[in-house]
Amino acid sequence: MTVEMIRAFFGWCTLLNWGMMFIFLIFITLGRSWTYRLHGRMFNVPPEEIGKILYTVMVGYKAAVFVFNLVPYLVLRIIA
Repeated sequence: MTVEMIRAFFGWCTLLNWGMMFIFLIFITLGRSWTYRLHGRMFNVPPEEIGKILYTVMVGYKAAVFVFNLVPYLVLRIIA
C-alpha cells in the first residue's frame, strides 16, 4: 500500500462518516416524533431522555470520526 492509497482511504472514510452524520441529523430534525416513538418503544425510554441519549451518541460518533478518520487524513496530507 502506498501513502496515497491510505490517504484516499481515510479521506473516503471521513466523507462517508460525515454523510452518515448528515442522515442522522435529517432523521432527528425532520422525523423527530417518529424517531422518538421508535426508540421509545424499542428501548422503553421516555421521550425526555431520548433527546439526551441521541445527542450523546452523536457527539461520541463525531469525536470518533475526527480522531480516527479526519486527523490521520490531515496528517497524511501534511507529510506526503
